[in-house]
Amino acid sequence: MDLFEYMKEKNMERESPLAARMRPVTIDEVVGQEHILAPDKLLYRAIKADKLSSLIFFGPPGTGKTTLAKVIAHTTSAEFKQLNATISGKKDMEEVVSGAQTTLGMYNKKTILFIDEIHRFNKGQQDFLLPYVEDGTVILIGATTENPYFEVNSALISRSMIFELKPLSTENIKTLINRAVYDTEKGMGSYNAYIDDDAAEFLADRSEGDARSALNAIELGVMSTEPDADGRIHITIDVASECIQKKVLRYDKNGDNHYDTISAFIKSMRGSDPDAAVYYLARMLEAGEDPKFIIRRIMICASEDVGMADPQAIVVAEAAAGIVERVGMPEARIPLSQAAVYVATAPKSNASYLAIGQAAEEVRSSGNLPIPAHLQVGSYKGAEKLGHGQDYKYAHDYPNHYVSQQYLPYELTGKEFYNPTGNGYEVKVREHMKKLHKEAGE
Repeated sequence: MDLFEYMKEKNMERESPLAARMRPVTIDEVVGQEHILAPDKLLYRAIKADKLSSLIFFGPPGTGKTTLAKVIAHTTSAEFKQLNATISGKKDMEEVVSGAQTTLGMYNKKTILFIDEIHRFNKGQQDFLLPYVEDGTVILIGATTENPYFEVNSALISRSMIFELKPLSTENIKTLINRAVYDTEKGMGSYNAYIDDDAAEFLADRSEGDARSALNAIELGVMSTEPDADGRIHITIDVASECIQKKVLRYDKNGDNHYDTISAFIKSMRGSDPDAAVYYLARMLEAGEDPKFIIRRIMICASEDVGMADPQAIVVAEAAAGIVERVGMPEARIPLSQAAVYVATAPKSNASYLAIGQAAEEVRSSGNLPIPAHLQVGSYKGAEKLGHGQDYKYAHDYPNHYVSQQYLPYELTGKEFYNPTGNGYEVKVREHMKKLHKEAGE
């Protein structure tokens, strides 16, 4: 590198966006991703020891895929080369491979090739890398926002370790925000700025796990805000809202508004109003509510308020919960809306909810009443002498796979807990049970 290239690089470092300047240099500076970067985790140990195999990082934008590659670049003793699949082609890869072969042959030094947006390479381009990854000419690090199991060749997948990067937590983002505002070396500290706690909390919430979004807002806020009379730049929640271009909604996650909104949401689903349900859902999501909290309430409503009137409601809610966990925001709002609408429009019954409540009350009232002897375990030695398991009637041996016998403790003979309603699927349940009892002569 000559003097002019060196000065160009230093100028680019000074003039680059805040998000780029704030990138960590060492693994210990990285914020978040504790599930793969805690000191006892494999990736952390491999980076520290400079003993890397080929890797693929995938996750949403702003979660640190390129950051990790840069950390590895600063940590490793290997040669480090970087390509972006959106602008690079086979010729660029050929040049890297040729250089890697020379470096390995002459200096016994490995080459790490980082390919950003690797899913943008077509099958042929990805196949070109295979023999060089296989023989160790290059150590591949790929980064993608897409699921690599769908977008990257299976042959490359089998030769790489896959690590999923998750959206940063609110606390992670707040740490980065404060570091960016007050750091005088890489951040905006030389501008004599300060940020209110509620503004930092708002930005952390609204960035939805994307560190780059929060840092871009901080940079814009500091650069566009006039200093106060005391010469300091004050980042308020209004400034933060303008810079991230999202409206501040009155929604205290620990206050009355939080509970009022979730209450209105649940009551709208219970009351079969899908329009109100999606409205309150949108209010919560726009205010930064945790999607996992919302889907838990939907699952409860699906069981408590829909119940056996539509047994599929809880299946839909559970499926939505899995999707929310896997995809995160903002896409998670779609399965959340589908589940909320399904529960809101489903026929309603709280019969199973009432049943467990009444049964629990009976247990608390009457205690552990004796279980009928014929229902008890009859397979152990001596059970016959005690009458355990004797005279039990196996339901499948009888018409309609039903036979009348005592199941409740004898003290509760005739007691009913579950009373199916006349709504939805429970109509069939009620008619089925009535038919069984009638044909059994009960």
